[in-house]
Amino acid sequence: MDQPLIVAKGERDLFILPRMANRHGLIAGATGTGKTVTLQVLAENFSRLGVPVFMADVKGDLSGLCRPGTENPKITERLNALGLTNFVFGTSPVAFWDPFGIQGHPVRATISEMGPLLLGRLLNLNDTQAGVLTLVFEIADDNGLLLLDLKDLQSMLRHVGDNASEFVTEYGNISRASVGAIQRNLISLENEGGDVFFGEPALNLDDLLQTDADGRGVINILSADRLIRSPGIYATLLLWLLSELFEQLPEVGDPEKPRLVFFFDEAHLLFDNTPKALLEKIEQFARLIRSKGVGVYFVTQNPLDIPDTVLGQLGNRIQHALRAYTPRDQKAVKAAAETFRTNPALDTETVITELGVGEALVSFLDEKGRPNIVERALIHPPFSRIGPATPEERSLVIRNSPLRGVYEEAVDRESAYEMLKKRAESTPKTPPPSKKKPGRRSDSIMGTMAKRAARELGRTIASKEGRRFLRGILGSLLGGK
Repeated sequence: MDQPLIVAKGERDLFILPRMANRHGLIAGATGTGKTVTLQVLAENFSRLGVPVFMADVKGDLSGLCRPGTENPKITERLNALGLTNFVFGTSPVAFWDPFGIQGHPVRATISEMGPLLLGRLLNLNDTQAGVLTLVFEIADDNGLLLLDLKDLQSMLRHVGDNASEFVTEYGNISRASVGAIQRNLISLENEGGDVFFGEPALNLDDLLQTDADGRGVINILSADRLIRSPGIYATLLLWLLSELFEQLPEVGDPEKPRLVFFFDEAHLLFDNTPKALLEKIEQFARLIRSKGVGVYFVTQNPLDIPDTVLGQLGNRIQHALRAYTPRDQKAVKAAAETFRTNPALDTETVITELGVGEALVSFLDEKGRPNIVERALIHPPFSRIGPATPEERSLVIRNSPLRGVYEEAVDRESAYEMLKKRAESTPKTPPPSKKKPGRRSDSIMGTMAKRAARELGRTIASKEGRRFLRGILGSLLGGK
């Protein structure tokens, strides 16, 4: 059986049981209270257990995981306070990722993989516009038109808008105004840098599930200091990754340890301005993804950022200090205190406001899946460096990565943009309508049959090219095609 992950120490050692690590968790606390170092400690522990980790680095500080830590007065003080006499600094195996391809391997997804629901959220579409976008995806599917990047989607929108009347019978009315609104929002997305994320080669999720030669899980660090400036893109990207994991990983029940641990930093962005239908699916998704062996740990400043239906599923909790200056702050303190199993020897609500840096209220699940009573504890220091790696150190890791060269070069194969362009170039100009009425019914029937045949051919072509119709739209939960 795998050893427990010792994270902190109060009256006793406090540890996460590997079998309970996929029951999700919460790391909360105000800015500057030690959440980043806690993330680092957890990631190291999971890595040493042989569990791969994914985490977004919104400040750049987590890159220090690739370098050994060094002793300093604060570290020495903490080691002495915890009675750690055999502590040895060290590194963890790290893979750097970056949607912009600057500080790590590029991360890409195709438009088709993202799917209309998540893309609609990314574009802030209303219900009518989202419905039109879904129809555009359906029409592309039925005609074997691959949607890989933004220019594919723009071409498809233009094609559907120009020929809206032809799709009425089979797909219903398609508002040209809605098509125009989607196109404008795509331009805004492109201006925010969203265009770099869509295309090929798309991320292979197996590359996030690697271990090194020593059996340690690789810690995948997504550079998000630039990405976080566009909160909608950031939250949707992480949600897409989670949905793809749910879609692709097999059911494993309750494994002895997780297949992957996923840290969702700035978790409030996932729930801000989220449509009710999508929010309900996220809540359902959080309940079910643990059966795939994935533990999700939400990281946020305030526990009130997480809906109660999700918060209730987070069994492993680390609560750093909260401030209580305003009524909302006081409400957050009270809410945080009430989520813990009561410790008769501890005034939880008072202690939350008194905790020092690197100190926390901790409650993990026991061997039967029940939360232990809350305890006040000191977080262990990390083995690796506290603070960022230098650009040279980061570059060295990227150069030595087994993934080097796999994602760096973008591929632009024939897809909807090229296919529609060829079709337009090969289609002769429409002659003036004939004044002869005989034969129009026959022509109409033949045209309908031809269109149906073209759609069937399109489906066949798409299948031969290995096209995935099952998109990662929170897996089958969202009724992906």
